[in-house]
Amino acid sequence: MAELNPRLHFVAATAIIAKRDESGVLRFLIAKRASTEKTFPNKWTVPGGKMVYTEYNNLPRTSPTHPQWYNVVEFVIRKEVREEVGLEIEKPVYLTDLVFVRQDGYPVVTLSYWAWYKSGDVKLNHEMSDSAWITAEETKNFDLIEGIDGEIKEVAKLLENQS
Repeated sequence: MAELNPRLHFVAATAIIAKRDESGVLRFLIAKRASTEKTFPNKWTVPGGKMVYTEYNNLPRTSPTHPQWYNVVEFVIRKEVREEVGLEIEKPVYLTDLVFVRQDGYPVVTLSYWAWYKSGDVKLNHEMSDSAWITAEETKNFDLIEGIDGEIKEVAKLLENQS
């Protein structure tokens, strides 16, 4: 493996999607990564993905002379949620961040957000093989990527305190 520039990182953004079911119970969407995924195959997670420079051209520029854009993280989160699980969400709210190093040596900065479900029925793309709307307590019944259960519980606590 070639030596990596220590300043280079992948940047990813994820969304913990929350909704109340018909009984008022707070639920969160999780999805199982396909067995063909390079990182965390067959693990349960929340929707998200990497930021891709070429996709920024879909956003309005903030300057006619410089390549800069606002709200890129929100754009990526909404796009990834639509692509991976077919849903629309309300405005994403920052939760936390995490850095991990992939098996190929690339460090990944993950920006974790949460958002209320807005609309749509779950439709998985090729990156996901299953999905479930679960309570925070049910996270223990799934083989989640390490840390996701804690993030879901953190959002649950935050939302229960708002009730």
